[in-house]
Amino acid sequence: EVQLVESGGGSVQAGGSLRLSCTASGLTFDDSSLGWYRQAPGNECVLVSAIKSDGFQYYSDFMKGRLAISRDNAKNAIDLQMYSLQPEDTAVYYCAAIFPWRPSIPHCDQASGGGYWGQGTQVTVTS
Repeated sequence: EVQLVESGGGSVQAGGSLRLSCTASGLTFDDSSLGWYRQAPGNECVLVSAIKSDGFQYYSDFMKGRLAISRDNAKNAIDLQMYSLQPEDTAVYYCAAIFPWRPSIPHCDQASGGGYWGQGTQVTVTS
């Protein structure tokens, strides 16, 4: 059974930083492409950042320059460091083992995007 477990969400003031982590099990991690999506109430699920098995990194235009994604194959984990967070970044952030990376899907779940998904972690940015 594939499991993705996110951690590191929380509440932060505007301008602050957060680091999200995702630990995977039940898949061949070294060969997997993984990404971070987010969904705010009333909005679609959108791709924030992603990383391929060869280390290629993708960053969304709406958060480019404020993100750093990394992977540790020895720990079966990826991290997403987020900087200069703004209230509009408030959302539930999901880790997904998925490829190709679609820029937006209706919901952050397997039914909408295929692949495997974590349960999500809430990020709240206050002004």
